[in-house]
Order: sequence, then C-alpha cells, then structure tokens
Amino acid sequence: MGRLVPRRDHPQRLSEVAITTGAAEVCHRYRGDGIRPAPLRFGHVETRRDGRFRRVGTRRSYSSRLLPVWQEVHRRLSSGLTVSRVRVGPLSDAEREALADLLGLDRLPDSYVTVSMAALERAVGESVHSVVTDLLGPLGNRAEEIRHNKAVKAQLWSWLRTHPVVQAQPALQPWVTAVENTGVFFSSVDKTRAELAKVLKVIRHLPATGAPLPVFADAVLGDPHALDEGTRRATLVVKAMAAIFDVPLPTDAIARRTLWTRAGVSDDELSSTVLVAGFRPPGASLVATVLRACADAGDAAPLTLRQLRRSRLRTGVPAAVWVFENPSILALALERFGRTCPPLICTSGWPSSAGILFLEQLRDAGTVVHYHGDFDGEGLRIAASVVARIGAKPWLLTTADYIRASDAEGPQVGRVTPVPWDEDLGAELIRRGTSVPEERVAEALLDTLAVQTVGSLP
Repeated sequence: MGRLVPRRDHPQRLSEVAITTGAAEVCHRYRGDGIRPAPLRFGHVETRRDGRFRRVGTRRSYSSRLLPVWQEVHRRLSSGLTVSRVRVGPLSDAEREALADLLGLDRLPDSYVTVSMAALERAVGESVHSVVTDLLGPLGNRAEEIRHNKAVKAQLWSWLRTHPVVQAQPALQPWVTAVENTGVFFSSVDKTRAELAKVLKVIRHLPATGAPLPVFADAVLGDPHALDEGTRRATLVVKAMAAIFDVPLPTDAIARRTLWTRAGVSDDELSSTVLVAGFRPPGASLVATVLRACADAGDAAPLTLRQLRRSRLRTGVPAAVWVFENPSILALALERFGRTCPPLICTSGWPSSAGILFLEQLRDAGTVVHYHGDFDGEGLRIAASVVARIGAKPWLLTTADYIRASDAEGPQVGRVTPVPWDEDLGAELIRRGTSVPEERVAEALLDTLAVQTVGSLP
C-alpha cells in the first residue's frame, strides 16, 4: 500500500457521494458522521465511511475521485493477463481520501500506491470485473489482440516472401527483408498488402519497353502519377530495382532517373538497340527487310527501339530462338555458321528496352526463347530477370553445366543470389568461388546449337 500518513479527520469533514438520476449525475455532500442531508433516491450507490458500496435500485454510480483507480484496473484487466494487484498514481489528496474511504484505511496512502485486487473486491462486495465493466465498458484482451496482430503480420510477410515475382527473382530477397523490417504502412496490414501488390506488379513489368515513366505507370497501374518522384510506391520500386541490378541505392534524382532508364523506362529510341542474327521474316517492313538482308550476308542486325516500335513482327517468326548475354558469342556464331546461322539474339548484358520489346514480340508470336549467360552472380540475376519477364527457358545453365566448365582459376563470382530454376547452382558458385564466363563455354554452346538446329534452318 505504500507509506501511510495520518488522516486529518474532523467531526465536520465532508465526503462526496454521487447520485445518478436518469442520465444526469449530481454531487451531494454529507457530514463526516454519516448523517445524510436528503433521503436516498432510486439508482444510488453510496460510498460509506466503512468504504463499501450500497446499492439502491438497479443502477450504480461511483465517486469520480475513484475514477483513476477503476481506469487502471480496467486497463490492467484488459491486458488479457492474470492481475493480482494494480499500481495507481499520482493521486490527488481528494483521490487518496476516497481510496482510503473505500478500503477502510485509518491513514492516507501515498500518491503512488499498489492495491490488491482482493482488497478491492472485499471493499465493493462484488466482482471487480463487474464494477469496471459497468463503469467503463467491456474489457478488452490486449494479449489476444497482440497475438492476432502478430499472426496477421506474419501472414503478410509470408505472402511477400513467397510471391511469384519474388520467387522468380531471388535478388529481391534483401529488398523483402528491408520492407519487412520497416513494418506495415498506414498502420494497416490490409493497406500494406494492397500497396505492395502494386509495387510487385510494377516489378513484374520491368525491364520495360522504353515508355516514359507516366505512360508506363498508367499502363501498369492505371494512373500516370502512380510512380511520381517521392511517393512511397516509387521509392519501393527504386529500392527493388537497386536490389535486382545489385547497385547502390540512388541518393539523388539524377541517380534515380538513371536507374529507371536502366530498367527500360524512358529509354532513348535510337540508343536502345538489340543485336539479332539468323532471322528471315517475310514482309516488306523495315525490320523484316533489314533482318533478311543481314541474315543473307551472314551478319547481325542492330535493331533500334524506334524500328521495333514501328515495325512489329507478327508472322514468320522462328519456332525457337537462342539468346546470349555477350556479343562475343554472337560474333563466334556468325564466324562458324555464316549465312546458315540459326536465330540468335544478344542482350549485351542486361536487356535494353529494344531487347525486351523484341523478345516480347517473339514470345507473343509463339517463339520459344532459350537463354544462356555468364555463370556468376550478375549473369544469373540477368538470366532470372529474362526468365521471369519473358518466360524464357534457361539453356545449359544447370549446376552440372557449371561444374563441367568450372576451373580453379577465374574471376570471382560476386554477390550470388538463389537461382529459381536450380536450387543447387547458387550454392555451388559460392562454394567454388570462381565464375565461368560465357566465352569459356562458347565452343560447347555452338556445338550443341548446331546439333539442335540441324534440318531446322530456313
């Protein structure tokens, strides 16, 4: 109970009681000897000198000076945990006197005091749960609420970690961890999930095909301002792109604009190109004419984003196409096959907007896209991006292919992320620590290509 101090009782000391009549509560005073100035009225509960309650009628009313005590009891019981005592304070002198009256104390308690629940129940002569529920409303259950909120949040983060976009590009895992550490947005799990769903939808459409940012945002999210600079959504997408490309998070508008451009948003129509060889589509369009001329000459055609936008291939596309990461492989293929070169494409690293657009056109026309790249961290992230974005099939990119070509000497693998199509490949790269450049396996690639395309060339 804390330190007790002598009470300053006086024969004429007045104590307060509350009388509830209808919806209004009025306060009366009575003399310290317990003599009331007026008869009891319906619905009255009196705080007597012995500290107990007495009910008249069917309604309760309590001295407002005891409200801090009942509020703390209500709060503690609403925790959902077992409560044996409560600590209240600071109490005013009037509140200390009211508590002393309630508990039948001869001395005033300290301004901060611990009161047992059993003592309160003895004082009121009934369940404390019933008292505080009647006075302050139904009890809550914060422990259950906390458990429920934790479960709902756990479901949210599980949904994010297992989302198809994240599974298709494991490079996003650090981004997922950062988002989870940030916590929910707008203090709402549902709103957070809705916002993240839009972000993931944007990521699924990257790399883009060169549209300006407002046009891209409108096409994907139905709002040209959905990815405006400074919005939470745009910031989340930029952080995701930095994770995918394995680059530092941009710190200014110019760096962010550069990252968007790298992801194929608002690329220049002429500087964005893709190298193509071995295509002979029918028709008189510029792209078809250029592709046939270069194929007949045993050369590669550098197609621009502008050309591909104005001359879409719809018919006469090959049944299958093979995509390489490095231009040197395309050059070796042209040297070996010349005019009989099978349909080949080179992304020159991360695909440009032109590369993505051309691959989309082929995929939509029914072409099966096969992809090969470097056996290192970035090479496998590029491959994962093309597989996720285009639906390409990894070609000679398994753990067995890596082990067969791996050597004790070679460049470091860099940051390696899980590989969606081969769960052992990333771990093997990390274990060995050396990369296999695409050029090292060029001869094996071209030998396999020659076997697979025999009799299929136009």
